[in-house]
Amino acid sequence: MRYTPTKVAGVTIIDHEPQRDHRGFSARSFCAHEFARYGLTFDVAQTNIFFNYTRGTVRGLHRQAPPYPEAKLVRCTRGAIAAVVVDVRPESQTYGDQLMMELSGDDHRTLHLPPYVAHGFQTLIDDTEVSYQVSGQHVPAAEEGFRWSDPEFGIVWPLPVTVISEQDASWPSRTPELASVDSEALMLMGVDILRAERVNGRS
Repeated sequence: MRYTPTKVAGVTIIDHEPQRDHRGFSARSFCAHEFARYGLTFDVAQTNIFFNYTRGTVRGLHRQAPPYPEAKLVRCTRGAIAAVVVDVRPESQTYGDQLMMELSGDDHRTLHLPPYVAHGFQTLIDDTEVSYQVSGQHVPAAEEGFRWSDPEFGIVWPLPVTVISEQDASWPSRTPELASVDSEALMLMGVDILRAERVNGRS
């Protein structure tokens, strides 16, 4: 595997090195010993799958707040996403920096996220599936969210937002005086789209 640091401290891109033959290919996707050599300590506690019906769906931004560390390995196993990471750790040397990169079911790329950064994604294709391997147990009381459209972050999502959950639509802005009413209307419209699809039998 190839390990590429990013501009956000601790966030690492992991590319697989497939061994190909007439059958297809095989590739290692996780090795604790190899991770440790690159300073990526990771004990898998959970694996979660997120399936998304609609192109333009946004999930996030989320993190598990201190003192409950939760590192993640994020992969897109079907379709494609724009993955976003924002460094919201005040003690970090890259505090305030952010990263956006595409992950897809074709590139088999993995993104390593250290504890306490905020993360989210937008789907670029219908019927997209994302897998998270998580290093810590989920603590609901420690879940923390950040507004996807917060002016302080200034994230430029690649597509209009079509679907978002009520919870993600309700996270407070860090700069509430700049929050856009139009953005909130768009988010709620996306929630209605998701509800309509489920009523019509897509779920």
